[in-house]
Amino acid sequence: MSDRVYNVLFLCTGNSARSVIAEAILEREGKGRFRAFSAGSQPKGAVNPGTLKLLRNLGYDVSGFRSKSWLEFAQQGAPQMDFVFTVCDDAAGEACPLWPGQPMTAHWGVPDPAAATGSEAEIAAAFDDAYRMLARRIELFLALPIARLDKMVLHKELKDIGASQQNTKQRSRTVS
Repeated sequence: MSDRVYNVLFLCTGNSARSVIAEAILEREGKGRFRAFSAGSQPKGAVNPGTLKLLRNLGYDVSGFRSKSWLEFAQQGAPQMDFVFTVCDDAAGEACPLWPGQPMTAHWGVPDPAAATGSEAEIAAAFDDAYRMLARRIELFLALPIARLDKMVLHKELKDIGASQQNTKQRSRTVS
């Protein structure tokens, strides 16, 4: 097993919900193997309160999360990314900065819980769904033997992870 620590950037348009949730999950679950970051193409300036509530309820320390631009990670002196995942369809279609080191990229689109409407319970369920989908994809990512896969195989595996769980709304909720 490699002692290498991989840097992973999760991108979304607003960097207030999905990308922050993914950063939290990978930072905790991949501790020692991965460093997780998140950013947005048009950051909202604040993390969505629903995101913070969900993460607090799941035992995450939310004190370090902030909504920030992806340009922070394209500048000289920024951590060099090994992987960049878009977690919203808008960010996937945008022209991204040129990332130093040419990281491997994939799209892992997840419905935006910040756009959810309805009762407080329905909105919370949208955040739960996003968390569950991202946690499952990150679980699959963590199981990959990254150091042993050639780039083409690894890239296919990353894309396959993004294509998984297309019908997740029918699955039972694991977070309340």
